[in-house]
Amino acid sequence: MQTSSARPPHRLDPAGGCPHTVNARLLADGAVAPVELPGGIGGMAVLGHEALKAFLQHPGVAKNARHFTDLRERRIPAGWPLLTFATVPGMTTADDEDHRRLRSLVSRAFTPRRVEQLRPRIEQLTDALLDGLARAAKAAEGVADLRRHFALPLPMGVICELLGVGVEFRDRLHHLSSQVVATDIEPAEAIAANRELVAVLGEIAATKAAAPADDLTSALISARDEGGDRLGDQELIGTLLLMIVAGHETTLNLITNAVRALCAHPDQLDLVRAGEAGWADAVEETLRWDAPVSYFPFRYPVRDLTVDGTLIPAGTPVLAGYSAAGRDPAAHGPDADRFDVTRPARPDAVRHVSLGHGAHYCLGAPLARLEAGIALERLFTRFPALELAVPEAGLAPHAGFVGNSVRTLPVRLARTGTPGA
Repeated sequence: MQTSSARPPHRLDPAGGCPHTVNARLLADGAVAPVELPGGIGGMAVLGHEALKAFLQHPGVAKNARHFTDLRERRIPAGWPLLTFATVPGMTTADDEDHRRLRSLVSRAFTPRRVEQLRPRIEQLTDALLDGLARAAKAAEGVADLRRHFALPLPMGVICELLGVGVEFRDRLHHLSSQVVATDIEPAEAIAANRELVAVLGEIAATKAAAPADDLTSALISARDEGGDRLGDQELIGTLLLMIVAGHETTLNLITNAVRALCAHPDQLDLVRAGEAGWADAVEETLRWDAPVSYFPFRYPVRDLTVDGTLIPAGTPVLAGYSAAGRDPAAHGPDADRFDVTRPARPDAVRHVSLGHGAHYCLGAPLARLEAGIALERLFTRFPALELAVPEAGLAPHAGFVGNSVRTLPVRLARTGTPGA
């Protein structure tokens, strides 16, 4: 058995960067790797596909930060950039009955039937944003930032409409949520961003409590579970925070990464256009090949735990290495590094775990898939000549090691010399 200290820890760069080269190196040495988190805090990352599946559903693994040894023993300072992930009250930090109660209160908003009912509104919003993308390109010599003008406002608009959050809050919520999940933020900035975000969400919740409407926030405030319990005030704020952050950041990265992948692999785009694969296949292959979340915090073994031959001591903060698992050759074959939209249809294809696994599988997965599929189909239909305006190597990686994408995605909607759409 390999001990947790047998391999030197890999220092995760708080500034982020493309994870795939590092992932390949770490995976070559094993499915579990010791890592150094910001501030010199020791942790582990589970990187292998099968190891991650086993870890995520292991009964000896918890999400509540009372199991986080360094936090319990007060070695984590205020303003630590990952503190919100550990301490926000809600589904991502709840175990057992608490988790089941919270999940049951929220899950009714994300049933397949209710998500499918959103299709016409998502299509309408997508078309309006494509008009805006065309206007932005026309004003800038044919080039526009697809991430800013399309990939961001689509999921942010959908989740905010679901929650009943007004347009006036959306830019502020995106800015604050980006700071809350950043891993390279200064402590004072992190504390200020958290306080402001909680205040904004509290303002939204108070407004809905005073004047309920036909939206999810009002429903969460009034909903009771089978035992008659409601969400507590902190749980409500934590749930709203989770839904806004996860409800737009993940899909923002997914759409951005899918457009990048299809532009960089025109043969794969041609397969979709020819009907040999579907837009849903392109979404699934993007989730596997370039997962929108790279290293997600945190889980904690409640006792010493051996995963794929490596000991993870009780109380260790563990990251779920989704981007590494998606390219694990042990699960996805020797061509795991290849983007292939026909892969999901193969009889031997292994399902990715980029949206979680087991009891904590992402509730918003059906909505993210629907939004991304509609976005890709309508984008490439409206702008069939769309291409990246800068080489792939010139795209700046997303800041931080939790999310995985690029900061901007400049695209040209029509080939040079061709009239714009």
